[in-house]
Amino acid sequence: MNFLEEKILSDGNIRQGNILKVDNFLNHQIDIDIMRQIAYELKRRFRNTTVNKVLTIEASGIAIATILGDMYDVPVVFAKKSETANSTDDKYVSQAYSFTHKKMNNVFVSKPYLHDTDKVLIVDDFLADGQAMHALIDLVHQAGGEVAGIGIAIEKGQQKGGQVLREEGYHLESIAIIDAMDWETQTIKFREQKSIMPSETKLKSE
Repeated sequence: MNFLEEKILSDGNIRQGNILKVDNFLNHQIDIDIMRQIAYELKRRFRNTTVNKVLTIEASGIAIATILGDMYDVPVVFAKKSETANSTDDKYVSQAYSFTHKKMNNVFVSKPYLHDTDKVLIVDDFLADGQAMHALIDLVHQAGGEVAGIGIAIEKGQQKGGQVLREEGYHLESIAIIDAMDWETQTIKFREQKSIMPSETKLKSE
């Protein structure tokens, strides 16, 4: 079991509807030590990959992307979901359905921040059906850049996003892959990865 799986078991909570709440350390309150470990592990897994830009989507992926960008010493770009007064019309736009907010979002990156020479590592906190990832991939392709890889903190393996992306040929690395979870028993099963053994363990009570 790796550090992120252990953190999920100790601090996470399963809710009805296949919802895993980890907002006390990942996507509301930020545990900086865990973020550093996630960034370090992703950089280790992509150690043989050339990266000159890190891309994520607002807002939860920004913390991981920023630390990872610092480790690579490359710019970090995040796709925006909402227009502001200073948004430029000169931008790449794609669409992603938000299962959290139950709506389709336009996501965009201003054209000066993505180029055809970029080798982009896309990162995010969660991967479920892959809607956000495909939107980010589309933005990179619109710019003529190359997707160097996709790095995820937590992948919901019982949903199709990871499988589809791997079948499409993308180098996808997820630090924790959840194959099953049960809110009634508060148990979670992680997929075996390399030397990490699968586990099914009861989450600690809140």
